[in-house]
Amino acid sequence: MAENSRSSLTRLTDTALGGLNEAIKRPGYVRAALKPGIVHIGVGNFHRAHQAWYLHKLMEQGLAHDWAILGAGVRASDAAMRARLLAQDCLTTLIELDPNGSSAEVVGSMINYLPVEENNAVLIAAMSDPTIRIVSLTITEGGYFQTSTGAFNADHPDVAHDVAHPNEPRTAFGAIVASLKARRMSGAGPFTVLSCDNLQSNGDILRQTVVGLARLMDVDLANWIDQSATFPNSMVDCIVPATGENELALARSFGVEDQAPVTHENFRQWVIEDAFCAGRPPLEQAGVTLTDDVHAYESMKIRILNGGHQLLANAGEILALPTIASCMDHAGVSAFFRKVQLDEVLPHVNPVPGMELDHYLSLIEQRFSNPKIHDTTRRVAFDGSSRHAGFLIPTIREAVEAGAPVEGLALAQALWARMCAGTREDGTAIEPNDPQWDVLTQTALSARDEPIVWLKQSYYGGLSETSRFTEAFDRWLRALWQEGCDATLKSFVLGG
Repeated sequence: MAENSRSSLTRLTDTALGGLNEAIKRPGYVRAALKPGIVHIGVGNFHRAHQAWYLHKLMEQGLAHDWAILGAGVRASDAAMRARLLAQDCLTTLIELDPNGSSAEVVGSMINYLPVEENNAVLIAAMSDPTIRIVSLTITEGGYFQTSTGAFNADHPDVAHDVAHPNEPRTAFGAIVASLKARRMSGAGPFTVLSCDNLQSNGDILRQTVVGLARLMDVDLANWIDQSATFPNSMVDCIVPATGENELALARSFGVEDQAPVTHENFRQWVIEDAFCAGRPPLEQAGVTLTDDVHAYESMKIRILNGGHQLLANAGEILALPTIASCMDHAGVSAFFRKVQLDEVLPHVNPVPGMELDHYLSLIEQRFSNPKIHDTTRRVAFDGSSRHAGFLIPTIREAVEAGAPVEGLALAQALWARMCAGTREDGTAIEPNDPQWDVLTQTALSARDEPIVWLKQSYYGGLSETSRFTEAFDRWLRALWQEGCDATLKSFVLGG
């Protein structure tokens, strides 16, 4: 579609929906009649393209009109998103990037965005209301206060703050505990707490964090939460790029002035454990899979898709490839990706009903290669300290224990270490891209001459004592520095 002039654009609001370009689908339900049932903490692009869309589809069927979403945030930076969304009545233009063409629809399942406050008083009050039956979160994989061993990190400064100030918590989890305490006292009962982040066993991890924090405050309350609230495990999947000038321009090409549009691929999946203590919308009627065994789905997705993202993005940053699609278009990077997946990842993944692993890998390759998805290597490489720990290192552990091949997985870790040195092979700087960036960069530079230094980091645990893995890592990291990324990838693919 050719871009419209600004004078012909329609500013996205409730009252303007009827005047939108006919090419844009818009809500067929009366938004003013919707009632809240969900508070969602962490209103980023992924939530609006995924969970909010599923609720929207139910509402289009005349269902779930009492399950509308109240957006929320606990970080000062969330205030900017709140302002943008409130200015357009919490509507979002979703643009599907199909290789054969783009389409747009306006999603209206979010009806308000709560104020972002340091003490989270309004958020606590909202979650204490018995009409709220689900509190969901997308706060990134690294936001659950876990130690390097996966335990609850009771020593984190933000945890200590919330324990000392339980009525003025700083974290989402402190606010959840405070609201559950209020509901227990009022007799309103618990709500379901639902993680929508890319963590294996995300519900179990969320329970550990919420109950662990509560236990530091009030043991009886912690026991009540543990026994009464539910924390379903879930698996979420949809590639959703960050919004920049290109995405804003794409929204304008449809004739709409949206300050926070979201682009996404033509694929979604949501698998949830059916454990909702206070009821749920009929999610299965919008295509959600409800199951007692989320683990098989999440293991397949996390290890193949999310782990695969790390295989691509670290090499892509070193080679200055701007997007995941451009990584897939690079012969050496894509061949490395496929060989590691087939030889070293898939053997440690169990298939799920209706999906063979090789077919799933082909689907992932097709999705990653979509040229319309401008998913940057920088975004995918962000927070590698959490993503490698969650997506690739568990596979390495299993491969080592099984005596299975680890050459490609060792090279993947060497690529991460090479990337964290902070420069691309063309000499340009890689800007800080991890909460632990300064430490990672210092360690990566030290590892250039002594590779084992990298593997001594807590992410690897006992793997640093495994000669077969450490020797492969040492060899590949030295090759990356001495021969370059292209030559090293080629050597691996050819069996060198």
